[in-house]
Amino acid sequence: MIITRRKELQQILDSVKGKKKIYLIGCTLCATVCKTGGEAELEEMKKKLASHGKTVIGEEILDPACNLLECKRLSRREAKKISQADVILSLACGGGTQAIAEIFKDKKVCPANDTIFQGEITSLTLKKSRFEQKCSLCGECVLAETGGICPVTLCPKGLVNGPCGGMKNKKCEVSDELDCVWILIYERLKKLGELKNLKRIKPIRDNSVNRKPQTFETK
Repeated sequence: MIITRRKELQQILDSVKGKKKIYLIGCTLCATVCKTGGEAELEEMKKKLASHGKTVIGEEILDPACNLLECKRLSRREAKKISQADVILSLACGGGTQAIAEIFKDKKVCPANDTIFQGEITSLTLKKSRFEQKCSLCGECVLAETGGICPVTLCPKGLVNGPCGGMKNKKCEVSDELDCVWILIYERLKKLGELKNLKRIKPIRDNSVNRKPQTFETK
């Protein structure tokens, strides 16, 4: 799940300053779950823009917005409306916004959301949801050796061999409200009967596997 949060309205208005006609694009997946780019959010955004003298001439929720093929289909389906728009406002994640910009090269595309991390849904209700970062997309997964708990993400120092000397009373030196992830890993491995994993010193992470930008193709 790609986690996004809505930008302040003034930031959005500043990005579309001088533009009158706006086309809105949301996403059925992550942004809908985060309540930043679903049907309700597009309707809310339309009202806010109207109150500031903007006209929304069209809207679409892509499934998903980060799919270039979906963006291409939209370009054919809504060609007339989008051609009349001064700007496209994306209520998707950064990936979705860039996909939209790649297809609509002759249009200014502005993000309504900030993309903050890849995470898990820990609670989901109609009124309030909670998401927690659990993966850093590092390209070199160590979960098999750490009991399914990621030290790269959950340790503020990203240590793959731990704990460090700053741990005290099972808490991280960064915050006494933060559990030391290496204590959590120890307890999980002990329960699984795999404490031997902690005796193996892991090599320094190969950052080349997560170089930027990169591509990946299935075989």
